[in-house]
Amino acid sequence: MDFYAKTDKGRKRRMNQDYVFATSKPVGALPNLFLLADGMGGHKAGDFASRFAVEEFKKYISEAPKDITSVQLIQNAISSVNERLYKLSMEDENYSGMGTTLVSAFIDDNVITVSNIGDSRAYIIHGNTIKQITRDHSYVEEMVRRGFMRRGSQEYLNSRNIITRAVGIEPRVAADFFEVELSEGDYFLMCSDGLSNMADNESIRNIIRERNSVENKVQALIDIANINGGKDNIGIVLVDPYREEAES
Repeated sequence: MDFYAKTDKGRKRRMNQDYVFATSKPVGALPNLFLLADGMGGHKAGDFASRFAVEEFKKYISEAPKDITSVQLIQNAISSVNERLYKLSMEDENYSGMGTTLVSAFIDDNVITVSNIGDSRAYIIHGNTIKQITRDHSYVEEMVRRGFMRRGSQEYLNSRNIITRAVGIEPRVAADFFEVELSEGDYFLMCSDGLSNMADNESIRNIIRERNSVENKVQALIDIANINGGKDNIGIVLVDPYREEAES
């Protein structure tokens, strides 16, 4: 397995509120772990929320009992992080209104298990195809699913930053879970909307198809997001499950 994770402030924001983590080594009962969070909130609240969510999620997984299913373990970790973030936002006015998206993933044998809350995304790229695994928890996607809005319309573009589910906003939150069987040649991508709003699927797919290291692919994705405006922070985790990890 080879992978690379990186965030970038983008061209318009003063602060980077995206936070990522990636390891091919076991974390508690999980054989590996990949995390991405995109924080929201004034002042430093968004930066705090994304970092807190990732670091405390890791800590919970590493210390939790190993006698429950992986999906239940992840949901328990999310619930714990959510409750603590929400409590902090209620107790400290500096953190009022803070929250974060959160995408998690781990690979066991040939199956990847993904959870998501918010509008940060996970994709599988294989050859000429790119498929979004996760479903955005956003106002526009909910309207599209109900048939009240057309994806890509001006109304869609104007409102796509409104999310309907996040960690730390409410006392309780539930993640969506997805399992995908991997095959040779697959790439797994997690990203914040700083990439998905700035580059179309075809551009993302073409960059990942290039003969390049995963590190160079991630940098090229960041570059195209910034070339296209860089309106938000950019967070990316890219995994090549069947390639040996490059030596650092």
